[in-house]
Amino acid sequence: MSRQFFFFDQPRRFVVGTVGQPGDRTFFLQATDGVRTVSVALEKSQVTILVERMEQLLAEVSSRGGLEPPTDIDPDTEPLDNPVDEEFRVAAMGLAYEAETGLIVIEAQAPAESTEAAEATLLEDTEEGPDALRVRLQHQAAFEFVERARRVVAAGRPPCPLCNQPLDSDGHICPRSNGYRRNVNLDV
Repeated sequence: MSRQFFFFDQPRRFVVGTVGQPGDRTFFLQATDGVRTVSVALEKSQVTILVERMEQLLAEVSSRGGLEPPTDIDPDTEPLDNPVDEEFRVAAMGLAYEAETGLIVIEAQAPAESTEAAEATLLEDTEEGPDALRVRLQHQAAFEFVERARRVVAAGRPPCPLCNQPLDSDGHICPRSNGYRRNVNLDV
């Protein structure tokens, strides 16, 4: 199948954002450059994993190349650009570092027909395969992306102090309380 490939080389903006209220949010990766904006939906857990892997990659690049983490991280705090039109739902992601350019590469891919097809096309410039969003970021922009993504994930529902599952406004059925509903005041 012919793939739709969205490529952004050092875009003006690359962020994680959400639509909806905590507990019912949809997460998006959004890249904007000029008049073109591409949004792809993903799960909160995928954002968390991407942030963890990017932090590991940035630490490794910093230690090997002598690059110091920036002290002036100023993440984008603006909402997602409208309209937020989902191009696809992310099924696989890839992360790489281009040593010759010093850029971080993030790729988000739509579902593939098979696991082998996804693995064969991830971070590859092939004409066949699932749709993909690929973004190349400078070191500073990658740190800013990570900081914003951390804040977006943390802005959700607070965790239960007993089981660490997200709390609803009316509490939740806590497995550590033998299945009894645990009510917690979220206004504190």
